Amino acid sequence: MNKREILEQKIADAQLGGGAVRIQSQHKKGKLTARERVNMLLDEGSFEEIGMLVMHRSTDFGMEKEQYLGDGVVTGYGTVNGRLVYVFSQDFTVFGGSLSETHAEKICKIMDMAMENGAPVIGLNDSGGARIQEGVVSLGGYADIFYRNTRASGVIPQLSAILGPCAGGAVYSPAITDFILMVEHTSYMFVTGPNVVKTVTHEDVTSEELGGAHTHASKSGVTHFACSNEVECINNIKQLLSYMPQNCEEEAPVYPYEASNEVREKLNNMIPLNPNTPYDMKEVITEICDEDSFLEVHKDYAENIVVGFARIAGRSIGVVANQPASMAGVLDNNSSKKGARFVRFCDAFNIPLLVLVDVPGFLPGTDQEWHGIISNGAKLLYAFCEATVPKITVITRKAYGGAYDVMNSKHIGADLNFAFPNAEIAVMGSKGAVEIIFKKEIESAENPQAKLDEKVAEYADKFANPYGAAARGFIDEVIVPADTRKKLIKGFTMLQNKVSNMPRKKHGNIPM
Repeated sequence: MNKREILEQKIADAQLGGGAVRIQSQHKKGKLTARERVNMLLDEGSFEEIGMLVMHRSTDFGMEKEQYLGDGVVTGYGTVNGRLVYVFSQDFTVFGGSLSETHAEKICKIMDMAMENGAPVIGLNDSGGARIQEGVVSLGGYADIFYRNTRASGVIPQLSAILGPCAGGAVYSPAITDFILMVEHTSYMFVTGPNVVKTVTHEDVTSEELGGAHTHASKSGVTHFACSNEVECINNIKQLLSYMPQNCEEEAPVYPYEASNEVREKLNNMIPLNPNTPYDMKEVITEICDEDSFLEVHKDYAENIVVGFARIAGRSIGVVANQPASMAGVLDNNSSKKGARFVRFCDAFNIPLLVLVDVPGFLPGTDQEWHGIISNGAKLLYAFCEATVPKITVITRKAYGGAYDVMNSKHIGADLNFAFPNAEIAVMGSKGAVEIIFKKEIESAENPQAKLDEKVAEYADKFANPYGAAARGFIDEVIVPADTRKKLIKGFTMLQNKVSNMPRKKHGNIPM
């Protein structure tokens, strides 16, 4: 063969991965190959591969006799909707996608390039873990990746799709990245697998139960999106990227938007007059934001708080909202962590924040206290205090106690604070407050229930409204619900060039 033919043969061999039989096996499991995933993710014809001809260097255990070009990972760059991204896609058909020294070097190379050029990194994970034939050098390879994940955090967006197994040390790279997506029934993540769990703790559990997509989406909160198949997963990645800038120095893309009548009359009737009647805050979000623009994040985890991306007048925003339809919208351990993580991502990447408040307080009980509601609640408080992006709060109904402070109040740096006319801003609900303040008077009354009702009405008239807070400037404006969208468009436009200089420091110490 001449030199051109040798090159063409090597390219063909590399593109075949572990061979036709293993590719067929991958397809039988309902999984795409590494290259099929890259081609589906990136714009047609945009992928430029780096390191196609790399091979491992191991000579132990007969490894020198089994060589595959690319060494089990496809790496390179391309575009998603015309925007530059870097990608690595692990190839399960080559040594089960296991990570070797050279496999890790390829991933590190494109991560370094992404940092230098200010573009997102997308990891398509499908690996059996460290290549045990290589020992410590494969473990070192993982650490090299972890180090780069950490250095890149808050500098460029990092997205991880789990499209097969991801076990042992391999899980920590996705865990450091910004968003994790998993596929139901074909992907799983855990530090120790079912066999080890059974040996050590005698628990009999399947891979799906221990670390499947549904488990991590609803129980642990490790994954942000549980997708029904790989096509949905890859489409979610594309959609996520559309809300994000390329890096921390840039702004998110602005989509075309034609101004029209921004009044939303439906909002006037969405919030029940009875403060104890639930309603779905997602309907409020949908009405406020651009049509079909809301992308919920962490949908199945800590459902008492809603977080996600949306657009208002074509511009990306992050939404954080209490959910009265779940646990009355109370803040607890999980919702505090969920909210804090999302707020910090938005702040890192210049995405303004809209906070919708209907919160009765923090969830009481030994379970909450023993699992750290103090430090977990402080995470959300810290995240809002730390955030310097434009921040607008709308109190739709209740804002009680410390939760009023935590949910982006004026006191912790919110730029604009609005409230609906029926909003109640107080230390606690009227009945609870009255039972404390007028305890003796009620007990000694001829008709305790009548006295209680009288005092509740009196307290509600005085405190269960937004006007006390507005009188002190804690609320900038009490607004008609239908005008919310109009006010937000004007508010975020006004705040577009906001600059907030933080005190000089290496970094803060968030209550972990």
